Amino acid sequence: MEESSAPPISAAKIIAAFAVIYIVWGSTYFFIQMAIQDMPVTVMGTFRFLTAGLLMTGWCLANGEKLFIWKDILFAFFIGFLLLFIGNGAVAWSEQFLASSVVAVFLASAPIWFVLLDYGRWRANFTSPSIIAGLVTGFTGIIFLFKENMGDALSGNGDKWEVISIGVLVIGSVSWVAGSLYSKYKPVTFTGAVNSGWQMMGAGLAYAVTGSIRGDWNDFNWHEVSTSAWLAVLYLITMGSLLGYSAYVWLLKVRPATQVSTHAYVNPVVAVLLGVFFAGEKISALQITGLVVILAGVLLVSLARYRKQQ
Repeated sequence: MEESSAPPISAAKIIAAFAVIYIVWGSTYFFIQMAIQDMPVTVMGTFRFLTAGLLMTGWCLANGEKLFIWKDILFAFFIGFLLLFIGNGAVAWSEQFLASSVVAVFLASAPIWFVLLDYGRWRANFTSPSIIAGLVTGFTGIIFLFKENMGDALSGNGDKWEVISIGVLVIGSVSWVAGSLYSKYKPVTFTGAVNSGWQMMGAGLAYAVTGSIRGDWNDFNWHEVSTSAWLAVLYLITMGSLLGYSAYVWLLKVRPATQVSTHAYVNPVVAVLLGVFFAGEKISALQITGLVVILAGVLLVSLARYRKQQ
């Protein structure tokens, strides 16, 4: 079932939710990199998602919503683990070695992963010449994007961690899309707000445990964290998680997954602009070419899906 059978939802609400995941999420790459300059990824993830999850579930409790349906809590924890711990964690970890703009450009390929992993639609997807052309074009763009990093690493002149980061981003992308599709097609009793709250709580706990195992909490010094890093975490909690992630979870229930994934068109553009103008990041002509080619592939896929729906 591609769309919810619930009563019609106002177009204004849908447009507002799309605007949030288009613009706000594009800015989170910049703020993630700002935050992890002064704190480990696991510590940042714990503060971000545990705080946001507690605030969201607290707000739901105050509004009289039902919070404790244990099978749905476990499912929400699982989805939060896939999306926010592995998926978003891969982004944050990779930004230790890659520019935030480059990470965002790579994630522009998300709609392509949706096509590859949406098993129920394989027959329709892989009999469409336009979709196949879009997949090939998109992955060609990824090659352009990372050609310089890979070439430098193989020649011994580059940083091996940049190449490892590419693999981590692939794992994170697959986990994000798999979790998104699974959560879309499996019904839960929770409202969208309660569901996203428990997902963020589950991810926050996963970050906290991982940080303890790695010893990150022992090395973390509150007094060495700059004001700008704390403000970045505050932005990620309020705008990126409470507002942005809740909008994403809600949209997955009321709109087609491939349509929701079109935030990948705008996010990298916002991230590149912020990275270049405010963080002094450099993005080469070849990487810009990769962005254009990736978006061309995504556009081919999306247009083919739109024609089929029409």
